[in-house]
Formats: sequence, C-alpha cells, structure tokens
Amino acid sequence: MNEAKRKLLNKRYRAEANFKLFGQIAIGLALLFLAVFMYKIFSKGYTAFQKTWIVTEVHYDKELMLIETDNPSLEDLENADYYDIAYKAMTRLDPSLPEEDDRQLIQMVAFTYEQEVKNHLLKNPSLLGKIAPIRLTASDDLDQVHKGNYPRDIPEEDRRVNDYQLKIYDMLNERGDILSKFNLSFFTNPDSREAELAGIASSFMGTVFSILVCLAFSFPIAVLAAIYLEEFAPKNKFTDFIEVNINNLAAVPSIVFGLLGLGVLLAVFNLPRSTPLVGGITLSLMTLPTIIIAARASLKAVPPSIREAALAMGASNMQTTMHHTVPLSMPGTLSGTIIGLAQALGETAPLILIGMVAFVNTIPGTPVDPAASLPVQIYIWSESAERGFVEKVSACIMVLLGFLILMNLAAQIIRHKFERKWN
Repeated sequence: MNEAKRKLLNKRYRAEANFKLFGQIAIGLALLFLAVFMYKIFSKGYTAFQKTWIVTEVHYDKELMLIETDNPSLEDLENADYYDIAYKAMTRLDPSLPEEDDRQLIQMVAFTYEQEVKNHLLKNPSLLGKIAPIRLTASDDLDQVHKGNYPRDIPEEDRRVNDYQLKIYDMLNERGDILSKFNLSFFTNPDSREAELAGIASSFMGTVFSILVCLAFSFPIAVLAAIYLEEFAPKNKFTDFIEVNINNLAAVPSIVFGLLGLGVLLAVFNLPRSTPLVGGITLSLMTLPTIIIAARASLKAVPPSIREAALAMGASNMQTTMHHTVPLSMPGTLSGTIIGLAQALGETAPLILIGMVAFVNTIPGTPVDPAASLPVQIYIWSESAERGFVEKVSACIMVLLGFLILMNLAAQIIRHKFERKWN
C-alpha cells in the first residue's frame, strides 16, 4: 500500500473516530441535562409528599358546643358549634399569651382547623365531654419551616413566621408535638388557595377524563381512516392531497388546535366550557394525525403474502383486511396510539384556550364537570407567589412524569409482547 492510500485510510479512520466521539459527547450532554433536570425536580418536590401536623388537645365541652341533650345524635353533633372549643384547643398551646395576641397561634394552623376538630368528633362520637389529642394541619409557612425550606436567619419583618411563632414551633418540636406524615391529601384534595390544603385530585381526574374522551374520539376515527387510505382508497391526486395534509397536521402547533376548539366547539356547538369533554375533543383533533400515521405504518408492515393467501382462499377484500391485516397490525397501532395519548397528556396551550385554566376546587365526577388538568395545574401553581406552592409544582411534575413513563412503558410492552417478526 502506497503512502497516499495509507494517508487516505488513516483520514477515514480518524473521521469515524471523531464521529463516534461527537456522538458520545452528545449522548453524555443529554444525560447530564436530564440528570440535572431530574435532580432539580425531585430535590424540590419530594417534600410535598410529607404533611406537617401540630398536635394539641381539644376539650369537647357540650356547653361550649351548645349541645343541650344528654345523648346527642350524629345530626346534633353535625349542627353543634365548634368555634369555641377549636379556639381553645389552639390557645392551649400557650395559656400565658394575652388574648389579643391569640391570632398568632391561630395562624400556625390551616384555616380549616375548626372543621378538622368537627370531623374528629364525628368519627369518634365517644369523645364528647372528654379531652382528647388531635392533629391539626400546620400552615404552609410553618410546614416549610419544618421541612427546612423556609429561612429562619433573616430579619423578622421579612418573614411570614415571626419570632414568637418560631419559639412555639421549637417548643412543640422538642416535645414531639410536630409530626410529619405521608401527605395523602395531596392526592385526595382538589385545588386550594392555601398551599397546605392544595391537592391534585381535581386536575388528575380532569386529565383522566380528557384522555378517555380523546381516546374515544381519536382511536376509531384514526384507525378507520388509516384502513381506508391504506387498503381501499384509490391512488390518485385526491388521496395524495389527503396524505400530505395528514402529515402536515401532525406538525401543526398545538395552540392552533386550541383556537379550533375555542372557535368551533365552544362558539358554534356551545359545549360546556372548562370541561374535560371539550378538552378531550380538542386533544383528539391534535392526536388524530399521529395515530393515523402509526396505524398506516403498521398496516404497511404486514407482508403482502398474508393478503394474497387470504384472497387465494376466497376471502373478500373486506374480510382479508378486517380478519387478517388489521389484527396483525394492531400491536403497532396500539403502541402508536398510546404514544399519541402521552403527547396529548402533556399539552397545556390548547386547554388554556378552552378555559381549563380556571380555578376549580371540586373533584369532577363526569367529563362535563368543570376541571383542570395536570399540565394546567402546574402552570397555575407556578404563578402562585407562596413558597409552599414551589414544592407542589415539582411534585405535580413528578406525578405527570410518572404518568407519561407508565404510558410509554405500556406502549413498549404491547409492542414487544404482540409484535410479529416477519422474515
């Protein structure tokens, strides 16, 4: 081998080595950015799955509760007055505090403390007339102090928790009356203006209903369209025009579909605003091209020999398609559908335009009830100024990521379990 050929060969090897190096650097940078992103999300969000409680004692005094009967019914307990006993339960934390300053103790718990005292008795009617320990939800500021997310070394005038409240907190924490338990209410409560009470139940159910509506509308329409275009439609300029537009629709920004939902579904058909029904239909319009493309690719992957064998046995074109081609292509179609739904799950812009950004503090029971969605909930909480919502945003992102991972994992399992390998 002469010198010129050796130089050319070495140059080619160096180019291949550089290409591999650049590819490894790109993958390394992508993994680094992903690791930093996941660290930031998890480091800020994991504390949202813990809830802080203050333990105190409440005296269920019948006189203060305005109960006149000796054996009150549950209805009597339901209609009793709980303000005084709830108030005394909090002031019991520091009896020496002047009455005009009692508000400082009340601010250490959520505004629902009276309702919590009531619910505790309704669950345990035998406590009437007795003194019993009770756990009250700590305020979001005290919750952040307990989790170490709230700085204590700044001037008092710059803190929402004053020095007296910090002293009471330290006293309670030292004697074990500050508890931190799993925050089940994060998953069972609807949204709230108070960070310590806010949960994702409403937005989670809104997301579930939206995805179900999206699946109900997009899957049958997309599969039928793919079957017709791939198996029955004549190959002419009109079908070519349809195929080009399907591919173009897959690249249209999602906000355009939101404008379509706003201008057609709400303005023309007068469907209920801010509901998963409208959100699901809007998302189905956006998901249709993705599912059609995936279904057509799955149909093309079925070998022609399958069709030829069925036709040779006397099957019609419809029987060949519905009994052989479509079942064999269904694993790829389903995996493409799940990926399309996962993409729709993370959309925010179209849902904002149709009004699903409204504050909803009730859990929807049907697709026509007002609701938010997980991506919109993240957007709403990210606009809130309270420190307690910072961890809520990250925790909601973690739940959404978990939802997306499960859907993509389901798509991969379906593909690998049912996909046929053609030789």
